[in-house]
Amino acid sequence: MAKPIVAIVGRPNVGKSTFFNYIIGEKRSIVEDKPGVTRDRIYADANWRGRDFTIVDTAGIEPKSDDIIISSMREQVEIAIDISDVIVFLTDIKQGVTEVDKEISLLLRKSKKPVVLVCNKSDTFGKENNDIYEFYNLGIGDPLAVSSVNASGIGDVLDEIYKYFPEQGEDDAESEIIKVALIGKPNVRKIITCK
Repeated sequence: MAKPIVAIVGRPNVGKSTFFNYIIGEKRSIVEDKPGVTRDRIYADANWRGRDFTIVDTAGIEPKSDDIIISSMREQVEIAIDISDVIVFLTDIKQGVTEVDKEISLLLRKSKKPVVLVCNKSDTFGKENNDIYEFYNLGIGDPLAVSSVNASGIGDVLDEIYKYFPEQGEDDAESEIIKVALIGKPNVRKIITCK
């Protein structure tokens, strides 16, 4: 069985790359205040409670557009959703629920994948933020408040993600074996000797 794949999805500037970087323990994704910095899928390996998984940072989903770059970014996010086992839907608790958040929640419900709803930028340490209750309107489930900047609540999110990982079986060791296929037209000497 392959490692589970977790995709981080949300609109621009909700803190997806900061969240991604914290989980993998290094600054691999570029973090800036302007939207559109992340344009492709960025993959990294991570581990939680002894379980390896692959996490994917994605571009911010924007409303449908005729712009080639925005359309391409949206297509990359849809690919990440398709290949994922679990989706983290990251939102911004300070901005509240937006029309784009509603559009994303519809897209995620159609995917029929498990979704963990995360309300980022809950930076008031030790205080319950009542703004979180608005996010129940997205119909995704119980929202979890986090601060990707100071790592508050991220362990709870990882515990929730972990619940959706497929059971590990004895065939997991076999999944580490690399399988290779050789293809080509006839008579091009595709024979390989393995030792």
